[in-house]
Amino acid sequence: MEISGRTVLLTGATGGLGRAIAEALAARGAILRLSARRSEALEEQAAGLPGDLSEPGGADALAAAAGSVDVLVANAGLPGSGWLADFSSDEVSRAIRVNLEAPMLLARALYPGMVQRGSGHLVFIASLAGKAASPQTSIYNATKFGLRGFALGLRADLAPKGIGVSLVSPGFIRGAGMFADSGASAMGLGTGRPDQVGAAVVKAIERGRTEVSVGPLRQRALAHFALSTPALSARTQSGAAGQRIAGGLAEGHPAEKR
Repeated sequence: MEISGRTVLLTGATGGLGRAIAEALAARGAILRLSARRSEALEEQAAGLPGDLSEPGGADALAAAAGSVDVLVANAGLPGSGWLADFSSDEVSRAIRVNLEAPMLLARALYPGMVQRGSGHLVFIASLAGKAASPQTSIYNATKFGLRGFALGLRADLAPKGIGVSLVSPGFIRGAGMFADSGASAMGLGTGRPDQVGAAVVKAIERGRTEVSVGPLRQRALAHFALSTPALSARTQSGAAGQRIAGGLAEGHPAEKR
Protein backbone atom coordinates (compact mmCIF):
# COMPACT_ATOMS: atom_id res chain seq x y z
CA MET A 1 0.00 0.00 0.00
CA GLU A 2 1.38 3.42 -0.92
CA ILE A 3 1.66 5.73 2.10
CA SER A 4 1.85 9.10 0.36
CA GLY A 5 -1.36 11.10 0.80
CA ARG A 6 -2.86 8.55 3.21
CA THR A 7 -4.33 9.59 6.55
CA VAL A 8 -2.58 7.79 9.40
CA LEU A 9 -3.75 7.66 13.02
CA LEU A 10 -0.73 7.07 15.28
CA THR A 11 -1.22 6.45 19.00
CA GLY A 12 1.53 6.95 21.53
CA ALA A 13 2.94 9.67 19.31
CA THR A 14 4.99 11.59 21.86
CA GLY A 15 7.14 8.71 23.09
CA GLY A 16 10.54 8.18 21.52
CA LEU A 17 9.32 5.33 19.35
CA GLY A 18 6.19 7.29 18.45
CA ARG A 19 8.27 10.20 17.24
CA ALA A 20 10.48 7.90 15.17
CA ILE A 21 7.41 6.29 13.60
CA ALA A 22 5.86 9.70 12.90
CA GLU A 23 9.04 10.92 11.21
CA ALA A 24 9.26 7.80 9.03
CA LEU A 25 5.63 8.11 7.94
CA ALA A 26 5.89 11.85 7.32
CA ALA A 27 8.94 11.25 5.12
CA ARG A 28 6.73 8.99 2.99
CA GLY A 29 4.11 11.74 2.62
CA ALA A 30 1.55 10.53 5.17
CA ILE A 31 -1.07 12.87 6.63
CA LEU A 32 -0.65 12.29 10.35
CA ARG A 33 -3.25 12.36 13.09
CA LEU A 34 -1.42 11.98 16.37
CA SER A 35 -2.69 10.87 19.75
CA ALA A 36 -0.93 10.66 23.10
CA ARG A 37 -1.66 11.07 26.80
CA ARG A 38 0.78 13.99 27.10
CA SER A 39 -1.20 16.59 25.17
CA GLU A 40 1.29 19.40 25.85
CA ALA A 41 3.97 17.46 23.95
CA LEU A 42 1.52 16.66 21.17
CA GLU A 43 0.96 20.34 20.47
CA GLU A 44 4.49 20.50 19.09
CA GLN A 45 3.49 18.04 16.38
CA ALA A 46 -0.24 18.44 15.76
CA ALA A 47 -3.53 19.32 17.40
CA GLY A 48 -4.38 16.78 20.09
CA LEU A 49 -7.21 14.29 19.76
CA PRO A 50 -9.48 13.30 22.65
CA GLY A 51 -9.47 9.84 24.14
CA ASP A 52 -7.13 8.77 26.96
CA LEU A 53 -6.58 5.11 26.09
CA SER A 54 -6.03 4.23 29.74
CA GLU A 55 -9.61 5.22 30.56
CA PRO A 56 -12.76 3.22 29.71
CA GLY A 57 -14.23 4.52 26.46
CA GLY A 58 -11.01 6.24 25.44
CA ALA A 59 -10.43 4.13 22.34
CA ASP A 60 -13.94 4.65 21.01
CA ALA A 61 -13.70 8.41 21.66
CA LEU A 62 -10.42 8.59 19.78
CA ALA A 63 -11.76 6.61 16.82
CA ALA A 64 -14.80 8.88 16.60
CA ALA A 65 -12.67 12.02 16.70
CA ALA A 66 -10.17 10.72 14.16
CA GLY A 67 -12.81 10.28 11.47
CA SER A 68 -11.82 8.69 8.18
CA VAL A 69 -8.47 6.92 8.58
CA ASP A 70 -6.54 4.95 5.96
CA VAL A 71 -3.91 3.52 8.31
CA LEU A 72 -3.89 2.82 12.04
CA VAL A 73 -0.57 2.48 13.83
CA ALA A 74 -1.40 1.32 17.37
CA ASN A 75 1.78 2.20 19.23
CA ALA A 76 0.61 3.36 22.68
CA GLY A 77 1.67 1.08 25.51
CA LEU A 78 2.27 0.84 29.25
CA PRO A 79 5.06 -1.08 30.98
CA GLY A 80 4.03 -4.18 32.86
CA SER A 81 7.27 -5.17 34.58
CA GLY A 82 7.37 -6.45 38.14
CA TRP A 83 5.97 -9.21 40.31
CA LEU A 84 2.28 -9.89 39.71
CA ALA A 85 1.48 -9.55 43.43
CA ASP A 86 2.84 -6.00 43.41
CA PHE A 87 0.25 -4.80 40.86
CA SER A 88 -3.09 -3.49 42.02
CA SER A 89 -6.25 -4.59 40.24
CA ASP A 90 -6.48 -1.15 38.64
CA GLU A 91 -2.90 -1.36 37.37
CA VAL A 92 -3.56 -4.75 35.79
CA SER A 93 -6.69 -3.37 34.14
CA ARG A 94 -4.87 -0.30 32.81
CA ALA A 95 -2.08 -2.38 31.26
CA ILE A 96 -4.58 -4.66 29.54
CA ARG A 97 -6.73 -1.71 28.43
CA VAL A 98 -3.89 0.28 26.84
CA ASN A 99 -1.76 -2.54 25.46
CA LEU A 100 -4.46 -4.90 24.22
CA GLU A 101 -8.04 -3.67 24.51
CA ALA A 102 -7.48 -0.23 22.96
CA PRO A 103 -5.83 -1.58 19.77
CA MET A 104 -8.66 -4.09 19.41
CA LEU A 105 -11.36 -1.44 19.82
CA LEU A 106 -9.63 1.01 17.49
CA ALA A 107 -9.38 -1.69 14.84
CA ARG A 108 -13.03 -2.60 15.31
CA ALA A 109 -14.09 1.03 14.88
CA LEU A 110 -11.84 1.88 11.93
CA TYR A 111 -11.65 -1.15 9.65
CA PRO A 112 -15.27 -1.04 8.35
CA GLY A 113 -14.55 2.34 6.77
CA MET A 114 -11.42 0.91 5.19
CA VAL A 115 -13.46 -1.94 3.72
CA GLN A 116 -15.97 0.55 2.29
CA ARG A 117 -13.16 2.56 0.66
CA GLY A 118 -11.49 -0.60 -0.64
CA SER A 119 -8.10 -0.13 1.04
CA GLY A 120 -6.46 0.31 4.41
CA HIS A 121 -3.87 -1.04 6.79
CA LEU A 122 -3.70 -1.77 10.52
CA VAL A 123 -0.29 -1.90 12.21
CA PHE A 124 0.11 -3.10 15.79
CA ILE A 125 3.33 -2.35 17.64
CA ALA A 126 3.87 -5.54 19.58
CA SER A 127 7.20 -6.75 21.01
CA LEU A 128 9.56 -9.70 20.99
CA ALA A 129 8.03 -10.12 24.46
CA GLY A 130 5.00 -11.37 22.54
CA LYS A 131 7.08 -14.40 21.56
CA ALA A 132 9.40 -14.90 24.53
CA ALA A 133 8.23 -14.83 28.15
CA SER A 134 10.70 -13.65 30.79
CA PRO A 135 10.81 -13.19 34.58
CA GLN A 136 8.80 -10.37 36.16
CA THR A 137 6.99 -9.52 32.93
CA SER A 138 3.96 -11.78 33.11
CA ILE A 139 1.48 -8.91 32.63
CA TYR A 140 3.42 -7.32 29.78
CA ASN A 141 3.93 -10.73 28.16
CA ALA A 142 0.21 -11.41 28.42
CA THR A 143 -0.72 -8.19 26.63
CA LYS A 144 1.84 -8.64 23.85
CA PHE A 145 1.12 -12.36 23.31
CA GLY A 146 -2.55 -11.39 23.13
CA LEU A 147 -1.92 -8.54 20.71
CA ARG A 148 0.08 -10.83 18.46
CA GLY A 149 -2.68 -13.43 18.40
CA PHE A 150 -5.32 -10.79 17.76
CA ALA A 151 -3.40 -9.28 14.83
CA LEU A 152 -2.70 -12.62 13.18
CA GLY A 153 -6.34 -13.66 13.50
CA LEU A 154 -7.58 -10.31 12.22
CA ARG A 155 -5.20 -10.53 9.25
CA ALA A 156 -6.84 -13.82 8.27
CA ASP A 157 -10.26 -12.16 8.51
CA LEU A 158 -9.42 -9.02 6.57
CA ALA A 159 -7.09 -10.31 3.85
CA PRO A 160 -10.03 -11.35 1.62
CA LYS A 161 -11.42 -7.81 2.01
CA GLY A 162 -8.19 -6.19 0.81
CA ILE A 163 -7.21 -4.73 4.20
CA GLY A 164 -3.66 -5.26 5.47
CA VAL A 165 -2.81 -6.18 9.05
CA SER A 166 0.77 -6.19 10.30
CA LEU A 167 2.76 -6.60 13.50
CA VAL A 168 5.97 -4.74 14.25
CA SER A 169 7.82 -6.45 17.10
CA PRO A 170 10.79 -4.56 18.58
CA GLY A 171 13.25 -6.06 21.02
CA PHE A 172 15.45 -3.90 23.24
CA ILE A 173 15.61 -0.43 21.67
CA ARG A 174 18.21 2.09 22.82
CA GLY A 175 17.50 5.79 23.13
CA ALA A 176 13.71 5.53 23.23
CA GLY A 177 10.88 3.32 24.41
CA MET A 178 10.21 1.34 27.55
CA PHE A 179 13.54 -0.49 27.66
CA ALA A 180 15.53 2.73 27.29
CA ASP A 181 13.33 4.50 29.85
CA SER A 182 14.00 1.75 32.41
CA GLY A 183 17.78 2.18 32.26
CA ALA A 184 18.20 -1.62 32.25
CA SER A 185 21.13 -3.39 30.62
CA ALA A 186 20.69 -5.67 27.61
CA MET A 187 23.41 -7.94 29.06
CA GLY A 188 25.23 -8.40 25.79
CA LEU A 189 22.12 -9.10 23.70
CA GLY A 190 22.46 -5.86 21.76
CA THR A 191 19.91 -3.17 21.01
CA GLY A 192 18.07 -1.72 18.04
CA ARG A 193 17.46 1.93 17.16
CA PRO A 194 14.22 3.95 17.13
CA ASP A 195 14.61 4.76 13.42
CA GLN A 196 14.66 1.02 12.69
CA VAL A 197 11.21 0.76 14.28
CA GLY A 198 9.98 3.61 12.06
CA ALA A 199 11.44 1.90 9.00
CA ALA A 200 9.77 -1.37 10.03
CA VAL A 201 6.36 0.30 10.16
CA VAL A 202 6.89 1.71 6.67
CA LYS A 203 7.98 -1.69 5.37
CA ALA A 204 4.97 -3.41 6.97
CA ILE A 205 2.55 -1.02 5.26
CA GLU A 206 4.21 -0.73 1.87
CA ARG A 207 4.99 -4.44 1.50
CA GLY A 208 2.01 -5.87 3.34
CA ARG A 209 4.24 -7.81 5.71
CA THR A 210 2.69 -10.05 8.35
CA GLU A 211 5.34 -9.29 10.98
CA VAL A 212 8.56 -7.30 11.06
CA SER A 213 10.86 -7.91 14.02
CA VAL A 214 13.34 -5.22 15.04
CA GLY A 215 16.55 -5.99 16.88
CA PRO A 216 19.92 -7.67 16.54
CA LEU A 217 19.93 -11.14 15.00
CA ARG A 218 20.67 -12.77 18.35
CA GLN A 219 17.61 -11.26 19.99
CA ARG A 220 15.35 -12.22 17.10
CA ALA A 221 16.73 -15.77 17.03
CA LEU A 222 16.26 -16.19 20.78
CA ALA A 223 12.67 -14.96 20.54
CA HIS A 224 11.93 -17.48 17.78
CA PHE A 225 13.59 -20.20 19.89
CA ALA A 226 11.43 -19.25 22.87
CA LEU A 227 8.28 -19.38 20.77
CA SER A 228 9.01 -22.91 19.60
CA THR A 229 10.49 -24.29 22.86
CA PRO A 230 8.78 -22.45 25.73
CA ALA A 231 9.74 -24.88 28.49
CA LEU A 232 13.45 -24.76 27.71
CA SER A 233 13.29 -21.01 27.21
CA ALA A 234 11.62 -20.53 30.60
CA ARG A 235 14.43 -22.45 32.31
CA THR A 236 17.03 -20.38 30.46
CA GLN A 237 15.30 -17.08 31.20
CA SER A 238 15.15 -17.94 34.89
CA GLY A 239 18.95 -18.01 35.06
CA ALA A 240 21.14 -15.28 36.49
CA ALA A 241 21.35 -13.16 33.32
CA GLY A 242 17.61 -13.27 32.72
CA GLN A 243 16.89 -12.34 36.31
CA ARG A 244 19.29 -9.38 36.17
CA ILE A 245 17.65 -8.00 33.02
CA ALA A 246 14.19 -8.53 34.55
CA GLY A 247 15.22 -6.84 37.78
CA GLY A 248 16.57 -3.83 35.91
CA LEU A 249 13.36 -3.45 33.92
CA ALA A 250 11.18 -3.75 37.02
CA GLU A 251 13.25 -1.19 38.95
CA GLY A 252 13.04 1.23 36.04
CA HIS A 253 9.27 0.93 35.82
CA PRO A 254 7.98 1.74 39.32
CA ALA A 255 4.30 1.87 40.19
CA GLU A 256 3.90 5.53 39.19
CA LYS A 257 4.68 4.62 35.56
CA ARG A 258 1.99 1.94 35.34
